[in-house]
Formats: sequence, C-alpha cells, structure tokens
Amino acid sequence: MVERSRDGRDSDLRLSGGNRIPAAEIVELASRSSGPGGQHVNTSSTRVTLRWNLRDSRGIKAEVRDRLLARLRPRLSKDGVLIVHADRHRSRERNREVARERLHSLVETALYQEPPRRATRPTRASKRRRLDAKRHRGKVKSQRQIQRDEPD
Repeated sequence: MVERSRDGRDSDLRLSGGNRIPAAEIVELASRSSGPGGQHVNTSSTRVTLRWNLRDSRGIKAEVRDRLLARLRPRLSKDGVLIVHADRHRSRERNREVARERLHSLVETALYQEPPRRATRPTRASKRRRLDAKRHRGKVKSQRQIQRDEPD
C-alpha cells in the first residue's frame, strides 16, 4: 500500500540502501482512462501518470543514480524522466496507489545487485566420482564393440 504522511498526503517512497524518492519530485497527472468506469467514463479523469526526473533527483546517491540511469535507460525519456501509468481501476485514488507501487517496484528491481560470485573448486570426492563415471562409461562403450577373430 501507499504510505501517507500524517496530513494525508503521499509520503516519500523508501528504497533500499537508504535511498528514497521524495514525494515532491513525483509529478502526478490525471487523464481520462480508456478502461472501465460506467456511465461517467467520459467525464472523470481516473488514469494516473507519475513522472519522476531521475537525473535531477536529490533523494538518491550519485553512484545509485548512475546505475539506475543505465538500467532504466529503455524506460526513460530523453530528459531522464521515468514515466509510469495506471488506469486499471475506476477510482483515481486506487490508480495512484498502483502507479506508486509500480514506480517503487521498477526502481527497486533496477537497484538490485547480484552478490559477487565466489570462485569454488570441486572437492576431491566430486573429482573421484566424475573420473569413475568416465571410466565406467568407457567400459560400457568398449564392451559394445564386436570382437573379431584375427586371421593367422
């Protein structure tokens, strides 16, 4: 769910690593939705579009910003703005929550770093098993060959 501050406004989106997206940096636009809405579908603006300028954001560290710019590059506009739309629900409030959750998950996914791989070596027992299997396979194949009598 979307976090709200005490005065009822949307609060900052908290990200991993002590980063955050300040609520003041998220620009919310409402437009007419193409989805469900009943009789008032043509008059209510229930579609929510969130715009977040990643390049100018003050809530994230510089090295994190560079990683996000690289990983979210296909989704960013030329100006470095990440745009998220939500129009599945009939109410603008619910679409706002969905859009904020989508923005949060997009950024969190881009922030995730695989832990560095530690090089490992095969154990002595695993080496022995591998070589035994190779010997066994070689024996099986050699037994398939037809034994021919050599003429004197």
